[in-house]
Amino acid sequence: MRSRRNLSLLTAAALAATALGTVGGGVASAATVVVGKGSYSDVRPAGRQGPSNNGGQAVRPKVTPAMADTPVPTNDWWSSLAFQRFSANPWSENMYGHPLTYKAVSGGLEVGYPTTHQIVGDGRQYEFPHKADLTLGLAGLASPDAKADGWGDWTVSPYWNDGARSLRTTIGHGLPYVYAEASGGAAQITTAAPPTVFADQGNVLGVTVSGHDYALFAPSSSDWTVSGNEIRADLGARHYFSLAVLPSREALAAFKKYAFSFVTGSKVDWKYRQQDGEVTATYSLTTEAKEGTETGTFQALYRHQWLHTGDPLTAYRYVSPRGEMKVREGTSFSTTQKVNGVLPGLPSAAGVDKTKVKAYIDEVLTQGDPFNGATDTYWTGKALGRLAQLVPLADQIGDTADRDRLLSLLKGRLEEWFTVGGASEFSYDKDWRTLIGYPASYGSDQELNDHHFHYSYYVMAAAVVAQYDPRWAADSEWGGMVKELVKDAANPARNDGKYPFLRGFDVYAGHSWAAGHAAFAAGNNQESSSESINLSAGLVMWGAATGDTALRDQGVYMMTTESESIAQYWFDADQQVYPQDFTHDVVGMVWSSGGAYATWWTANPEEIHGINFLPVTGGSLHLAREKAMLSRSVAEMERENGGPAVEWKDVFWQVQALYDPPGAMAYWNQWNGAYVPEAGETKAHTYHWIATLNAIGSPDMTVTADSPTAVAFARNGTRTYAAHNYTATTCSVLFSDGAVLNVPARSTASGTGGDTVSTPCGTPADDGPGAPGTPVATHVTDTSVTLTWTPATDDKGIKNYDVYRGTTRIATVTGTTHTDTALTPGTRYTYSVRARDTTDHVGPASGTATVTTSGPPPVTGDTFYLRTGGQLTTTAAAVATPNTIPSASGTNHDGTPYHPLVYEAKHVNGTLKPGSGTAFTFKVDAGTNVGYAQQARVSYDLTGDGTFDRVETFRYFATDPLPGWEDYSSTRQGTHSTSGTPGNLTDGTIRVEVWSALGNGPSTLQVGTGSTLTVPYT
Repeated sequence: MRSRRNLSLLTAAALAATALGTVGGGVASAATVVVGKGSYSDVRPAGRQGPSNNGGQAVRPKVTPAMADTPVPTNDWWSSLAFQRFSANPWSENMYGHPLTYKAVSGGLEVGYPTTHQIVGDGRQYEFPHKADLTLGLAGLASPDAKADGWGDWTVSPYWNDGARSLRTTIGHGLPYVYAEASGGAAQITTAAPPTVFADQGNVLGVTVSGHDYALFAPSSSDWTVSGNEIRADLGARHYFSLAVLPSREALAAFKKYAFSFVTGSKVDWKYRQQDGEVTATYSLTTEAKEGTETGTFQALYRHQWLHTGDPLTAYRYVSPRGEMKVREGTSFSTTQKVNGVLPGLPSAAGVDKTKVKAYIDEVLTQGDPFNGATDTYWTGKALGRLAQLVPLADQIGDTADRDRLLSLLKGRLEEWFTVGGASEFSYDKDWRTLIGYPASYGSDQELNDHHFHYSYYVMAAAVVAQYDPRWAADSEWGGMVKELVKDAANPARNDGKYPFLRGFDVYAGHSWAAGHAAFAAGNNQESSSESINLSAGLVMWGAATGDTALRDQGVYMMTTESESIAQYWFDADQQVYPQDFTHDVVGMVWSSGGAYATWWTANPEEIHGINFLPVTGGSLHLAREKAMLSRSVAEMERENGGPAVEWKDVFWQVQALYDPPGAMAYWNQWNGAYVPEAGETKAHTYHWIATLNAIGSPDMTVTADSPTAVAFARNGTRTYAAHNYTATTCSVLFSDGAVLNVPARSTASGTGGDTVSTPCGTPADDGPGAPGTPVATHVTDTSVTLTWTPATDDKGIKNYDVYRGTTRIATVTGTTHTDTALTPGTRYTYSVRARDTTDHVGPASGTATVTTSGPPPVTGDTFYLRTGGQLTTTAAAVATPNTIPSASGTNHDGTPYHPLVYEAKHVNGTLKPGSGTAFTFKVDAGTNVGYAQQARVSYDLTGDGTFDRVETFRYFATDPLPGWEDYSSTRQGTHSTSGTPGNLTDGTIRVEVWSALGNGPSTLQVGTGSTLTVPYT
């Protein structure tokens, strides 16, 4: 939102860009395109501008002839390759793929791997800026420009040609590899700093540049040569080579395996499994083997992806501005997320004063023109959204006159914009394949900024109209123009020659971008994540209201995906993304390189926090999934603000109602309507929102439903269920906790969930499959169990089975067996199975099987005792015994274990206690010898995978020459060094090592009792 205002709040580094200049362009002759009762023009209104460079000169997409007739995704992570914002830079701006960063230059492709962050802008911004480690190119390449020569859903192929040489690379989100196809010259890698060669296998070269390890791969008949900062390989008759950034030098052999499995495409497929209340997305790469037969690859998953995948991941990790990226070996992976529903309005509740609601609605309708001053696309959208939220309220209190007046206002303004020739209209740009509203605002015309923000309000308003007047929403009436806006902002079709696929929604990053030209060193950005969600929620409601289930399901996918990304990247919900020295709990803006506690127009904390909340609608309920996140955000706003909100009181009251309804109600009662609403809000909507949630409780997002327009609420342990039914017949919504709510046709209903099932909403009448047989457990080990069951029956045939561990679905299989792995030894598990037929109707659960894995049960507790035999246990021995610490052999082993005594506890579970640290008191004795220095190291393998994620070495303790036990204490000695990051223990391992750092003789450690280790876990 508003990506065009005063930029002074951002750092100079973030905004650094190349010089300005001009690029020519042209305009076709005018024509009016009729769509139903509406229309748009294919030429801009007189005096208006379209996509331009920073000097105001028109620009056209910078693509190769092969892509000239293909709509360009103008707002993607790589779009600066096609959208030339500065005339002096015909290549690209910084492109952040993660883990790699890129920039096209005359000699090829700059490649970087930023692993060190910066805190800039007086502590208001963190960034992992692009810095080239090397440039991939060809000897002598001096291309006058770079163009896009093909793209997938998250990959792109930049292309260079200087007349004698050509280079085509493929890069992408999550790709540790860069793939190159070339002609006319030798492969050339130019490093930014002198390279250190750590492996030389002829055509495979391992080099370290600026602390980062890379592998260079030339055809098998080639050989890399190094001369200063220049590395070359003659390609011969084979016109390809590649490189990879390695997670470690030891990974070279693994990454070599896929060096010539070139990625040629990327595609996401999603499926809303309505009966399960889940959406599954599969992210797939296509590959081509340039040498050999390997067609696999490695790809790095962002946090919002690996949190929701059940696919196996490797131990490899990469650094990124979005937190740790985990690596998948294979060409695809899938994510599955629970769907949090949306509502066109909150349900009727006993605690709402209908008279007050009506008075506040009347106040809006009697204050003059509600569109006064709203002339451009954004502010018209805000006005439409403001009125649209009042329609279901008026209907709910039985005020049909005000409801119909509000609907008339919405229709009138929408129809005005949807008709060519007036003061406002939409125009189609044939070059950029985009629909621009004029008067435009905040760069929606010249920079193609914010279409998804602006148009979200139009789509949401149209969805409200369609809810009450389906005829108006028909394609032959005004629905066709609504669909044009939908296709411009979020086109579901890849093969549409009119608009690009999902213009602004970056499917791999999991969120939208405000623009794509990346005219800043920090890359692209998005400020108002909530206005992006407003579009997704609008797609759900418009699709449901018009019977377009494919569009509805697309909205479900986009909203569910972006909801998790918002939680992780805008709000740091798990507090695992932002650098530790970035002291803010939220960012107002996510940048390609990081995030900023800022907005484009003000440093006011209310707006920095509030811009990611408004507009507050039934599409905002997903935020309640992370109530602690919301509470932290509001608390920080009040700290930074010096007290509660002043300008956007109503926005923050409504947010507070999502996690603390009584507190929000107290604020409302304190002010009692004596305030000025935020520009997109009304007192009627704010009061109704707060009073309703105070009556029925905040959203309970642990409960899902078989409808995307259904939500459960909870107050003092009592749930209220609400849903809207867009269909013409009564149907039943089934909630995941077993509740049933019958909802009349075209209505919102609420209740206690005790109804009797009729016809499930959106599901054809079908008896569904029967229950499978109760699973039988075999081959039970410490960490796995194999389950088999007798098949279910169904008249339409069985498609697959969902396997549940407890209440969590862990697998979907087509057969009648499944092996569950990565279990904890000595632990009790329960399993059940449900069948799904070929119409995706899920049947009842099987009986429950109870299985206890073999081996010792998991260890918990914070106090451990060193025991003879190398064990750490949570119980002390009856008596103490001595263990001999071997001599240091007269050499210095400070900080490095030397013949250590090792004590371990495995299968440990624990939650990290904030602010706590490792502590120990070990009893040691060197007899009459002085200065025999005992030293200890405590290591934590958080997941039991054999890699110690956190290692703490403590300063040694010099013994005195008096016989008798002395206390070697971590508190007294302090730490020598630490590495890694603390985290929760899940089937983890704790290891203690004790050795002699100095001295030429043995000493003694008391074990069994007396020597204790206290770990920072509960």
